[in-house]
Amino acid sequence: MSKEIKIVETVGNMADEAILSNDKQFTSFAFNGHNIRFKTSSRLEKYTRVVEWNHGYMVVMAKYEGCDEEEEYIDLVPILQNLYFDADEFLNPIKKVRIKYEF
Repeated sequence: MSKEIKIVETVGNMADEAILSNDKQFTSFAFNGHNIRFKTSSRLEKYTRVVEWNHGYMVVMAKYEGCDEEEEYIDLVPILQNLYFDADEFLNPIKKVRIKYEF
């Protein structure tokens, strides 16, 4: 099984929790059977901590190749809208986002 499928299966058991991770140049945000992937820096090694979750807007700590941990900002609303999702409907049930890399 691919990592994406395993993320979706894991998230499917948690009705109000989403999973954030990355693999090479892509960030993955998985929730409710969907795995939203979007391009990120090729220097991103991993996300280390979710600082804040606010209805699609995230403040996260990230480790980049050759750098100390840095604060990053991710806004999912325009990404979801570009994919023709109803952003409010998709995001409303999410109460928590956690980082997960081990499958």
